[in-house]
Amino acid sequence: MNYWLIKSEPLAFSIDDLNHQPKKTTYWDGVRNYQARNTLRDEMKKGDLVFFYHSNCTPPGIVGIVEVVKEGYPDYTAQDPNSDHYDPTATSDNPRWYMVDVQLKQRFSQMISLDELKQIPGLESMKILQRGNRLSVTPVTAAEWKIISAMA
Repeated sequence: MNYWLIKSEPLAFSIDDLNHQPKKTTYWDGVRNYQARNTLRDEMKKGDLVFFYHSNCTPPGIVGIVEVVKEGYPDYTAQDPNSDHYDPTATSDNPRWYMVDVQLKQRFSQMISLDELKQIPGLESMKILQRGNRLSVTPVTAAEWKIISAMA
């Protein structure tokens, strides 16, 4: 089992939006960074657990847990000219971008804010806390997962 953190701007798609999806499940689309794409395509596996993080808001932080329920497959929104995530270079032969499906497992009663995370011993090396890290998908170690899960 691997652990991850995915970011979403709550005005674009929040944990409450996920909670209102059929079966509390949706595809995780729109990733347009090659490193994050490679993670979705090659590393995230069915059954992996993921922290759901609200970004670009005040305050940012972890708001729940989702599970990967479908492994990486081509992000079809990249080929839809009506989509906000359209990429004219993506084709059926060269999909370029990938997505996974996630299902809500737990919505935290209280957000664990970025400022709180920065104060917790044992999380100093966590990717989300590293200066300049803007990736929307990052790995979380088993030790980091345990520390944060205990706070929820």
